[in-house]
Amino acid sequence: MGIASSNQSPETETAPSKQIFILSGQSNMAGRGGVDRHKKWDGVVPPECNPDSSILRLDAQLQWESAKEPLHADIDTKKTCGVGPGMVFANAVRKRVGVIGLVPCAVGGTAIREWARGMPLYENMVNRAKEAVKSGGEIKALLWYQGESDTSKYDDAKLYKANMERLIQDVRQDLGSPSLPIIQVVIASGDSKYLERVREAQKEIDIPNVVCVDAKGLPLQEDHLHLTTAAQVRLGQMLADAYLANFEPPPRASS
Repeated sequence: MGIASSNQSPETETAPSKQIFILSGQSNMAGRGGVDRHKKWDGVVPPECNPDSSILRLDAQLQWESAKEPLHADIDTKKTCGVGPGMVFANAVRKRVGVIGLVPCAVGGTAIREWARGMPLYENMVNRAKEAVKSGGEIKALLWYQGESDTSKYDDAKLYKANMERLIQDVRQDLGSPSLPIIQVVIASGDSKYLERVREAQKEIDIPNVVCVDAKGLPLQEDHLHLTTAAQVRLGQMLADAYLANFEPPPRASS
């Protein structure tokens, strides 16, 4: 279903194959849980986000390391990162899928047009995804949470659906995975002018192996834009539920 490595080294052939998940979008995917208005992270890590030996992350230097919060600290470097949905997601699916490799790519404050093919954010995401499989593993899904930056201008909101559909087509083509599962978070915050228009655009995308989870109703911080830590925990669980229900069939019971 996803792009896989075909040139594993002798060392990686005996290691469990990584199930790789791309985390991308803007600040609520990068994680602002626990970050206060003074841009300081409180350091609180809920138990659902705890590290585990079976959860790895690809760092900014394209090296695998043990994953821990904040997952995007060396990726979304111009902002303070806190808790996001990635570690919760990984802990919730690891017992079903095995060793997990997370590839954080999200950058706060970015509009969908900045994720177009040929733009630095898009090319970096694709390059990181390709590097991720070189030591063995398979890309299982792209988790996408973006759109708040497209709620202020009419033209941005109007073009959102077409731009997102193009992104899906391009990333699948560039990763050689025409049916790559994509789980898109329907945004819960942004400029009230066109928030509902972007939300509707996200929900109207009708492409095979693209599913949505809706963040509406999850608690927001004082800025009315970013999810709280508790909300990120719930979102990570929602993403895991969506992945397991749609793309990871339960093991057959032995007869």
